[in-house]
Amino acid sequence: MTETQVEIEALASLGDVAAADWDACACPEAADGGRPEDPFTTHRFLKALEDSGSVGTGTGWQPRYLVARADGQVIACAPLYAKGHSQGEYIFDFAWAHAYERAGGRYYPKLQMAVPFTPATGRRFLTRPGWEETGAAALVQGAVQVAADNRLSSLHITFCTEHEAGMGERMGLLRRYTQQYHWYNRGYADFDAFLGDLSSRKRKNIRKERRTAQEFGGDIVQLTGDDLTPAHWDAFWRFYQDTGARKWGTPYLTRDFFDIAHETMRDDILLALAMDDGRPIAGALNFIGRDVLYGRYWGCVEDHPCLHFELCYYQAIDFAIAHGQSRVEAGAQGEHKLARGYLPVTTHSLHWIADEGFAQAVQQFLTAERAAVDEDIEILTSYGPFKKTRSEDE
Repeated sequence: MTETQVEIEALASLGDVAAADWDACACPEAADGGRPEDPFTTHRFLKALEDSGSVGTGTGWQPRYLVARADGQVIACAPLYAKGHSQGEYIFDFAWAHAYERAGGRYYPKLQMAVPFTPATGRRFLTRPGWEETGAAALVQGAVQVAADNRLSSLHITFCTEHEAGMGERMGLLRRYTQQYHWYNRGYADFDAFLGDLSSRKRKNIRKERRTAQEFGGDIVQLTGDDLTPAHWDAFWRFYQDTGARKWGTPYLTRDFFDIAHETMRDDILLALAMDDGRPIAGALNFIGRDVLYGRYWGCVEDHPCLHFELCYYQAIDFAIAHGQSRVEAGAQGEHKLARGYLPVTTHSLHWIADEGFAQAVQQFLTAERAAVDEDIEILTSYGPFKKTRSEDE
Protein backbone atom coordinates (compact mmCIF):
# COMPACT_ATOMS: atom_id res chain seq x y z
CA MET A 1 0.00 0.00 0.00
CA THR A 2 1.41 3.41 -1.00
CA GLU A 3 1.88 5.84 1.88
CA THR A 4 0.14 9.17 1.39
CA GLN A 5 2.55 12.04 0.78
CA VAL A 6 1.78 15.02 3.00
CA GLU A 7 3.19 18.47 2.28
CA ILE A 8 3.14 21.17 4.94
CA GLU A 9 3.89 24.87 4.74
CA ALA A 10 3.88 27.85 7.06
CA LEU A 11 1.92 30.86 5.83
CA ALA A 12 2.41 34.46 6.86
CA SER A 13 -1.20 35.39 6.09
CA LEU A 14 -4.52 33.60 6.37
CA GLY A 15 -5.37 35.20 3.05
CA ASP A 16 -3.12 32.57 1.45
CA VAL A 17 -5.57 29.76 2.22
CA ALA A 18 -9.22 29.70 1.17
CA ALA A 19 -11.72 30.12 4.00
CA ALA A 20 -13.60 27.01 2.82
CA ASP A 21 -10.43 24.89 2.97
CA TRP A 22 -9.48 26.17 6.43
CA ASP A 23 -12.98 25.74 7.86
CA ALA A 24 -13.31 22.25 6.39
CA CYS A 25 -10.63 21.36 8.95
CA ALA A 26 -11.43 23.86 11.72
CA CYS A 27 -15.20 23.39 11.90
CA PRO A 28 -16.48 20.59 9.63
CA GLU A 29 -19.49 20.26 11.96
CA ALA A 30 -20.67 23.66 10.69
CA ALA A 31 -20.68 22.68 7.02
CA ASP A 32 -24.48 22.45 7.11
CA GLY A 33 -24.75 26.07 8.23
CA GLY A 34 -24.85 25.33 11.95
CA ARG A 35 -22.58 26.72 14.62
CA PRO A 36 -18.98 25.57 15.00
CA GLU A 37 -18.00 23.87 18.23
CA ASP A 38 -16.24 27.12 19.05
CA PRO A 39 -15.73 30.14 16.79
CA PHE A 40 -12.14 30.88 17.72
CA THR A 41 -10.31 28.71 15.18
CA THR A 42 -12.62 29.63 12.31
CA HIS A 43 -11.13 31.47 9.37
CA ARG A 44 -13.30 34.51 10.12
CA PHE A 45 -12.13 34.90 13.72
CA LEU A 46 -8.42 34.45 13.02
CA LYS A 47 -8.68 36.66 9.93
CA ALA A 48 -10.34 39.37 12.03
CA LEU A 49 -7.34 39.31 14.38
CA GLU A 50 -4.97 39.60 11.44
CA ASP A 51 -6.86 42.19 9.39
CA SER A 52 -7.39 44.40 12.45
CA GLY A 53 -3.70 44.46 13.34
CA SER A 54 -4.34 42.70 16.66
CA VAL A 55 -1.71 40.18 15.56
CA GLY A 56 1.18 40.82 13.18
CA THR A 57 3.98 43.34 13.05
CA GLY A 58 4.63 45.07 16.35
CA THR A 59 2.32 42.86 18.43
CA GLY A 60 4.69 40.03 19.34
CA TRP A 61 2.29 37.61 17.61
CA GLN A 62 3.66 36.95 14.11
CA PRO A 63 1.44 34.54 12.10
CA ARG A 64 2.96 31.31 10.79
CA TYR A 65 -0.23 29.39 10.04
CA LEU A 66 0.41 25.73 9.24
CA VAL A 67 -1.38 24.10 6.33
CA ALA A 68 -0.95 20.42 5.41
CA ARG A 69 -1.97 19.08 2.00
CA ALA A 70 -2.33 15.59 0.54
CA ASP A 71 -3.16 14.98 -3.12
CA GLY A 72 -3.72 18.71 -3.53
CA GLN A 73 -6.33 18.90 -0.76
CA VAL A 74 -5.96 20.74 2.55
CA ILE A 75 -6.19 17.99 5.18
CA ALA A 76 -5.05 19.87 8.30
CA CYS A 77 -4.19 23.35 9.55
CA ALA A 78 -3.28 25.11 12.77
CA PRO A 79 -3.05 28.67 14.14
CA LEU A 80 0.68 29.10 14.78
CA TYR A 81 2.53 32.25 15.82
CA ALA A 82 6.11 33.28 16.44
CA LYS A 83 6.07 34.99 19.84
CA GLY A 84 8.40 37.68 21.13
CA HIS A 85 6.92 37.56 24.65
CA SER A 86 4.57 35.46 26.79
CA GLN A 87 1.67 37.90 27.02
CA GLY A 88 -1.88 37.03 26.04
CA GLU A 89 -1.45 33.27 26.50
CA TYR A 90 -2.94 32.54 29.97
CA ILE A 91 -0.89 29.39 30.47
CA PHE A 92 2.11 31.04 31.98
CA ASP A 93 5.74 30.24 31.21
CA PHE A 94 7.40 33.40 32.51
CA ALA A 95 9.34 31.39 35.10
CA TRP A 96 10.60 29.06 32.36
CA ALA A 97 11.79 32.03 30.31
CA HIS A 98 13.58 33.59 33.28
CA ALA A 99 15.28 30.31 34.21
CA TYR A 100 16.40 29.61 30.65
CA GLU A 101 17.81 33.09 30.17
CA ARG A 102 19.55 33.05 33.56
CA ALA A 103 21.29 29.90 32.34
CA GLY A 104 22.52 31.77 29.28
CA GLY A 105 19.85 30.72 26.77
CA ARG A 106 17.55 32.77 24.56
CA TYR A 107 13.92 31.90 25.23
CA TYR A 108 12.33 34.33 22.79
CA PRO A 109 11.23 34.09 20.06
CA LYS A 110 9.27 30.90 20.53
CA LEU A 111 6.34 29.26 18.72
CA GLN A 112 2.77 29.25 20.01
CA MET A 113 0.02 27.07 18.55
CA ALA A 114 -2.97 28.83 20.06
CA VAL A 115 -5.76 31.31 19.56
CA PRO A 116 -4.29 34.66 20.61
CA PHE A 117 -5.68 36.24 23.79
CA THR A 118 -8.25 33.44 24.14
CA PRO A 119 -8.05 31.04 27.11
CA ALA A 120 -10.76 28.74 25.75
CA THR A 121 -10.33 25.01 25.26
CA GLY A 122 -10.69 23.84 21.68
CA ARG A 123 -9.04 21.82 18.97
CA ARG A 124 -5.58 22.96 17.91
CA PHE A 125 -4.90 20.11 15.46
CA LEU A 126 -7.51 21.14 12.93
CA THR A 127 -8.05 18.17 10.63
CA ARG A 128 -10.46 17.30 7.87
CA PRO A 129 -12.65 14.31 8.88
CA GLY A 130 -10.86 11.07 8.09
CA TRP A 131 -7.42 12.65 8.40
CA GLU A 132 -7.25 13.02 12.18
CA GLU A 133 -4.13 10.98 12.94
CA THR A 134 -2.21 11.81 9.77
CA GLY A 135 -3.09 15.49 10.02
CA ALA A 136 -2.22 15.82 13.70
CA ALA A 137 1.15 14.12 13.19
CA ALA A 138 1.92 16.39 10.23
CA LEU A 139 1.06 19.53 12.21
CA VAL A 140 3.21 18.55 15.20
CA GLN A 141 6.13 17.52 12.99
CA GLY A 142 5.76 20.70 10.95
CA ALA A 143 5.65 22.98 13.99
CA VAL A 144 8.68 21.31 15.58
CA GLN A 145 10.54 21.56 12.26
CA VAL A 146 9.78 25.29 12.00
CA ALA A 147 11.09 25.77 15.55
CA ALA A 148 14.22 23.69 14.89
CA ASP A 149 15.00 25.28 11.50
CA ASN A 150 14.79 28.75 13.04
CA ARG A 151 16.68 27.75 16.21
CA LEU A 152 13.76 28.69 18.42
CA SER A 153 13.74 27.60 22.05
CA SER A 154 10.33 25.97 22.20
CA LEU A 155 6.84 25.21 20.90
CA HIS A 156 3.73 25.58 23.06
CA ILE A 157 0.28 24.22 22.17
CA THR A 158 -2.12 25.81 24.63
CA PHE A 159 -5.74 25.12 25.60
CA CYS A 160 -5.87 22.03 23.44
CA THR A 161 -8.46 19.34 24.10
CA GLU A 162 -7.79 16.49 26.50
CA HIS A 163 -7.79 14.08 23.56
CA GLU A 164 -5.17 16.15 21.74
CA ALA A 165 -3.09 16.35 24.93
CA GLY A 166 -3.00 12.55 25.00
CA MET A 167 -2.07 12.39 21.31
CA GLY A 168 0.72 14.93 21.76
CA GLU A 169 2.10 13.16 24.80
CA ARG A 170 2.32 9.95 22.79
CA MET A 171 4.23 11.90 20.14
CA GLY A 172 6.82 12.86 22.75
CA LEU A 173 5.59 16.33 23.74
CA LEU A 174 5.50 17.45 27.37
CA ARG A 175 1.99 17.60 28.81
CA ARG A 176 0.89 20.31 31.23
CA TYR A 177 -2.21 20.50 33.44
CA THR A 178 -3.66 23.84 34.52
CA GLN A 179 -7.01 25.02 35.86
CA GLN A 180 -10.06 27.10 35.00
CA TYR A 181 -13.62 27.55 36.28
CA HIS A 182 -16.61 26.35 34.23
CA TRP A 183 -20.33 26.30 34.90
CA TYR A 184 -22.23 23.14 33.96
CA ASN A 185 -25.88 22.94 32.97
CA ARG A 186 -27.49 19.95 34.70
CA GLY A 187 -30.62 20.22 32.60
CA TYR A 188 -31.93 23.26 34.49
CA ALA A 189 -35.30 24.66 33.42
CA ASP A 190 -34.36 28.14 34.62
CA PHE A 191 -32.03 30.05 36.93
CA ASP A 192 -34.10 29.20 40.00
CA ALA A 193 -33.67 25.52 39.23
CA PHE A 194 -29.89 26.05 39.23
CA LEU A 195 -30.16 27.87 42.56
CA GLY A 196 -32.05 24.90 43.94
CA ASP A 197 -28.88 22.82 43.60
CA LEU A 198 -26.92 25.18 45.84
CA SER A 199 -26.52 25.28 49.58
CA SER A 200 -28.86 27.67 51.35
CA ARG A 201 -26.15 30.21 52.14
CA LYS A 202 -24.79 30.36 48.60
CA ARG A 203 -28.28 30.50 47.13
CA LYS A 204 -29.21 33.49 49.30
CA ASN A 205 -25.95 35.24 48.48
CA ILE A 206 -26.50 34.95 44.72
CA ARG A 207 -30.06 36.21 45.00
CA LYS A 208 -28.77 39.15 47.03
CA GLU A 209 -26.06 39.91 44.44
CA ARG A 210 -28.57 39.86 41.60
CA ARG A 211 -30.91 42.22 43.46
CA THR A 212 -28.02 44.55 44.26
CA ALA A 213 -26.86 44.58 40.64
CA GLN A 214 -30.34 45.41 39.40
CA GLU A 215 -30.41 48.44 41.70
CA PHE A 216 -27.92 50.37 39.56
CA GLY A 217 -30.91 52.21 38.15
CA GLY A 218 -31.26 50.99 34.59
CA ASP A 219 -31.87 47.91 32.47
CA ILE A 220 -29.79 44.87 31.54
CA VAL A 221 -30.10 43.63 27.97
CA GLN A 222 -28.70 40.71 25.98
CA LEU A 223 -27.84 41.47 22.36
CA THR A 224 -26.71 39.20 19.53
CA GLY A 225 -26.83 39.12 15.75
CA ASP A 226 -28.61 42.00 14.06
CA ASP A 227 -29.57 43.52 17.42
CA LEU A 228 -25.95 44.65 17.70
CA THR A 229 -25.09 48.04 16.20
CA PRO A 230 -21.85 49.98 15.67
CA ALA A 231 -22.87 52.22 18.59
CA HIS A 232 -22.76 49.22 20.92
CA TRP A 233 -19.16 48.58 19.84
CA ASP A 234 -18.24 52.22 20.43
CA ALA A 235 -19.44 51.74 24.01
CA PHE A 236 -17.79 48.38 24.49
CA TRP A 237 -14.49 49.71 23.16
CA ARG A 238 -14.48 52.23 26.01
CA PHE A 239 -15.14 49.42 28.49
CA TYR A 240 -12.44 47.23 26.96
CA GLN A 241 -9.84 49.99 26.98
CA ASP A 242 -10.43 50.65 30.67
CA THR A 243 -10.11 46.98 31.62
CA GLY A 244 -7.13 46.43 29.32
CA ALA A 245 -5.25 49.42 30.67
CA ARG A 246 -5.70 48.18 34.24
CA LYS A 247 -4.89 44.51 33.57
CA TRP A 248 -2.39 44.41 30.72
CA GLY A 249 -1.17 47.97 30.25
CA THR A 250 -2.20 47.96 26.58
CA PRO A 251 -5.35 46.32 25.22
CA TYR A 252 -4.60 43.29 23.04
CA LEU A 253 -7.38 43.87 20.51
CA THR A 254 -7.55 46.94 18.29
CA ARG A 255 -10.66 49.00 17.70
CA ASP A 256 -10.84 47.63 14.14
CA PHE A 257 -11.26 44.11 15.48
CA PHE A 258 -14.68 44.92 16.88
CA ASP A 259 -15.81 46.49 13.61
CA ILE A 260 -14.68 43.45 11.63
CA ALA A 261 -16.26 41.09 14.16
CA HIS A 262 -19.51 43.01 13.83
CA GLU A 263 -19.49 42.47 10.06
CA THR A 264 -18.40 38.82 10.02
CA MET A 265 -19.21 37.34 13.44
CA ARG A 266 -22.14 39.11 15.08
CA ASP A 267 -24.21 35.90 15.09
CA ASP A 268 -21.38 34.33 17.15
CA ILE A 269 -21.49 37.09 19.76
CA LEU A 270 -23.54 37.77 22.87
CA LEU A 271 -23.17 41.20 24.43
CA ALA A 272 -24.71 41.72 27.88
CA LEU A 273 -25.07 45.44 28.56
CA ALA A 274 -26.16 47.54 31.52
CA MET A 275 -28.11 50.52 30.14
CA ASP A 276 -28.77 53.70 32.09
CA ASP A 277 -31.44 55.75 30.31
CA GLY A 278 -30.36 54.21 27.01
CA ARG A 279 -26.64 54.75 27.64
CA PRO A 280 -24.39 51.67 28.04
CA ILE A 281 -22.38 51.94 31.27
CA ALA A 282 -21.01 48.38 31.52
CA GLY A 283 -20.87 45.26 29.43
CA ALA A 284 -19.63 41.68 29.04
CA LEU A 285 -18.65 40.13 25.71
CA ASN A 286 -19.30 36.44 25.11
CA PHE A 287 -18.80 34.20 22.09
CA ILE A 288 -21.39 31.55 21.30
CA GLY A 289 -20.30 28.00 20.49
CA ARG A 290 -22.46 25.08 19.42
CA ASP A 291 -22.86 23.83 22.99
CA VAL A 292 -20.77 26.24 25.07
CA LEU A 293 -20.88 29.95 25.88
CA TYR A 294 -17.44 31.54 26.20
CA GLY A 295 -17.10 34.58 28.44
CA ARG A 296 -14.31 36.84 27.20
CA TYR A 297 -14.21 40.52 28.21
CA TRP A 298 -15.83 42.85 30.70
CA GLY A 299 -15.60 46.57 31.29
CA CYS A 300 -17.46 49.60 32.62
CA VAL A 301 -17.42 53.37 32.80
CA GLU A 302 -19.32 53.45 36.12
CA ASP A 303 -18.80 51.26 39.18
CA HIS A 304 -21.90 49.67 40.69
CA PRO A 305 -21.98 46.90 43.33
CA CYS A 306 -22.26 43.36 41.94
CA LEU A 307 -22.77 44.51 38.33
CA HIS A 308 -19.64 42.62 37.28
CA PHE A 309 -21.02 39.37 38.71
CA GLU A 310 -24.39 39.91 37.06
CA LEU A 311 -23.13 40.70 33.58
CA CYS A 312 -20.24 38.23 33.44
CA TYR A 313 -21.59 35.21 35.31
CA TYR A 314 -25.33 35.27 35.92
CA GLN A 315 -26.33 36.64 32.51
CA ALA A 316 -24.15 33.96 30.93
CA ILE A 317 -25.91 31.26 32.96
CA ASP A 318 -29.31 32.68 32.00
CA PHE A 319 -28.37 32.56 28.31
CA ALA A 320 -26.93 29.03 28.51
CA ILE A 321 -30.05 27.68 30.21
CA ALA A 322 -32.39 29.43 27.78
CA HIS A 323 -30.49 28.06 24.77
CA GLY A 324 -29.82 24.57 26.09
CA GLN A 325 -26.06 24.95 26.24
CA SER A 326 -24.18 22.53 28.44
CA ARG A 327 -21.40 24.76 29.74
CA VAL A 328 -20.17 28.28 30.32
CA GLU A 329 -16.42 28.87 30.22
CA ALA A 330 -15.70 32.05 32.13
CA GLY A 331 -12.11 32.59 31.05
CA ALA A 332 -8.88 32.42 33.00
CA GLN A 333 -8.33 32.43 36.78
CA GLY A 334 -10.67 33.74 39.45
CA GLU A 335 -11.48 31.77 42.61
CA HIS A 336 -14.36 34.21 43.17
CA LYS A 337 -16.19 32.29 40.42
CA LEU A 338 -16.46 29.25 42.70
CA ALA A 339 -19.10 30.83 44.94
CA ARG A 340 -21.15 31.62 41.84
CA GLY A 341 -21.50 28.07 40.59
CA TYR A 342 -18.39 27.79 38.44
CA LEU A 343 -16.36 24.70 39.32
CA PRO A 344 -12.62 24.10 38.88
CA VAL A 345 -11.68 21.93 35.89
CA THR A 346 -8.44 20.79 34.31
CA THR A 347 -7.14 22.49 31.17
CA HIS A 348 -4.39 21.11 28.96
CA SER A 349 -1.35 22.18 26.98
CA LEU A 350 1.61 20.58 25.19
CA HIS A 351 5.21 21.74 25.02
CA TRP A 352 8.37 20.98 23.06
CA ILE A 353 11.70 22.28 24.39
CA ALA A 354 14.72 22.25 22.08
CA ASP A 355 17.35 21.99 24.82
CA GLU A 356 17.26 18.45 26.22
CA GLY A 357 18.60 19.40 29.64
CA PHE A 358 16.08 22.19 30.04
CA ALA A 359 13.32 19.90 28.78
CA GLN A 360 14.13 17.43 31.56
CA ALA A 361 13.96 20.21 34.15
CA VAL A 362 10.61 21.36 32.78
CA GLN A 363 9.29 17.79 32.87
CA GLN A 364 10.19 17.52 36.56
CA PHE A 365 8.38 20.78 37.22
CA LEU A 366 5.31 19.60 35.30
CA THR A 367 5.12 16.38 37.31
CA ALA A 368 5.08 18.34 40.58
CA GLU A 369 2.71 20.94 39.17
CA ARG A 370 0.20 18.31 38.07
CA ALA A 371 0.00 16.91 41.60
CA ALA A 372 -0.56 20.42 42.96
CA VAL A 373 -3.28 21.17 40.36
CA ASP A 374 -5.08 17.90 41.14
CA GLU A 375 -4.99 18.67 44.86
CA ASP A 376 -6.21 22.25 44.34
CA ILE A 377 -9.14 21.09 42.21
CA GLU A 378 -10.14 18.49 44.80
CA ILE A 379 -9.99 21.00 47.66
CA LEU A 380 -11.73 23.80 45.75
CA THR A 381 -14.50 21.48 44.59
CA SER A 382 -15.15 20.50 48.19
CA TYR A 383 -15.66 24.20 48.99
CA GLY A 384 -18.05 24.66 46.07
CA PRO A 385 -21.54 26.12 46.46
CA PHE A 386 -23.47 22.95 45.70
CA LYS A 387 -25.31 20.92 48.33
CA LYS A 388 -23.11 18.25 49.84
CA THR A 389 -26.06 15.97 50.58
CA ARG A 390 -29.55 15.62 49.19
CA SER A 391 -31.00 16.34 52.64
CA GLU A 392 -29.46 19.82 52.81
CA ASP A 393 -32.22 22.43 52.56
CA GLU A 394 -33.29 25.79 53.87
